[in-house]
Amino acid sequence: MTLKAIIFDMDGVLVDSEGFWVKAEMDVFSSYGVQITDELAAQTKYMTTQEVTEFWYEKFPWENLNVSSVEQEVVSRVIDMIHSEDCAMDGIKEFIKTVKEKEYKVGLATNAPLRVADAVLEKLQIRDYFDAIHSSEFEIEGKPHPAVYLTSAKKLGVEPEHCIAIEDSYSGLKAAKEAGMRTVVFTNDNATLDFDLADFKILNFKETLLSVL
Repeated sequence: MTLKAIIFDMDGVLVDSEGFWVKAEMDVFSSYGVQITDELAAQTKYMTTQEVTEFWYEKFPWENLNVSSVEQEVVSRVIDMIHSEDCAMDGIKEFIKTVKEKEYKVGLATNAPLRVADAVLEKLQIRDYFDAIHSSEFEIEGKPHPAVYLTSAKKLGVEPEHCIAIEDSYSGLKAAKEAGMRTVVFTNDNATLDFDLADFKILNFKETLLSVL
């Protein structure tokens, strides 16, 4: 099948930001009386920010602030860290530039809110390389539901079977697969990481994707 578009996940693919979310959620939710445990936190790992905030509110309801306000506080903390920390994945800008030079359409499909995506694209100075940017906040469900990928393909004007998604998680790979796309798992140099849902694997963005592209 002819490849026409490459769609990137964001957290864990464009930027090494998982720790930012963990810290922001810990700081903000704890300040409202949420008792975060590793066991409960593990259940929220691949949720959207809204889903995470609703999860903790149901467990430890806080007063005086609505769920949306607390969610935006978490998002703002993450954006602050994106702006202030060195978080770009090694080689990512050059990789995307090469993809664009090969005349593939380029998309972004993320569970994170759009304003976080805006901060990342600004930080990495790669916005101009993207033909479509989409967030699960505009869908009824986030990944592993395929909606964010289906909408991304539609925005790109490319049928899902002509797209390939680059992801770092099972949840994201499942979303892309259910959308009808081929998949690449990016492991950030973890050679032991593997997923059956991935059609291809790359350890880092200094490698070439010649077998895919």
